[in-house]
Amino acid sequence: MGRIKTTYIKRKTKELIEHHGEKFTTDYEKNKEVLAEIAAIKSKKIRNIIAGYAARLTKKSENF
Repeated sequence: MGRIKTTYIKRKTKELIEHHGEKFTTDYEKNKEVLAEIAAIKSKKIRNIIAGYAARLTKKSENF
């Protein structure tokens, strides 16, 4: 079992993917760079969690 993401993380990630979906990829490192450009996230930990969750969601959407 993995860690459970909070509602805040899920909501913000889905919101960012909805507005900037074409910029996100399945690569975690690239997603961190994209987040630095499009969002002003002060916390490094929150940025990393959102980047990882965005990678997971884009991977999931590619399979369908």
